[in-house]
Amino acid sequence: MRELTALRGLDIVIAAAVVAEVGDFARFENPRRLMSYFGLVPGEFSSGSSIRPRGITKAGSSDVRALLFEAAWLYRLKPKVGQWSLVRQKDLSQAAKDIAWKAQLRLYGRYQRLTQIRHKRSQVAVTAVARELVGFIWAIARNAEGGMAVR
Repeated sequence: MRELTALRGLDIVIAAAVVAEVGDFARFENPRRLMSYFGLVPGEFSSGSSIRPRGITKAGSSDVRALLFEAAWLYRLKPKVGQWSLVRQKDLSQAAKDIAWKAQLRLYGRYQRLTQIRHKRSQVAVTAVARELVGFIWAIARNAEGGMAVR
């Protein structure tokens, strides 16, 4: 669970909530399944040949989804590893640190592209960032030694 705190915006409380909600990350064979579990994937209304896109499905725990949105807001800020991050990441594996840095770069870019270039509302951009953040959570959890299952 501490490995998840390498990600920006995920402190021990949010990491604990995510791990408690998921239980065993091994039951999700890919990150899309985990994103769907948290209700962060786009929905659709289809009838006959017409398909109309909807907002996110909102399946799963609304409390954990709200925590993920709160964490995703921090990816509006430029990527950096500050003093606080260095102290917090001191005992974590290099793989978790590398994934966390990759997440900072990708999610900051994603937020900027959605808001600056595509002119999306910030709430829509943060939802997309939260969805991708779940993918990085899955990657760290699956790479962590000893597993992340709640026993």
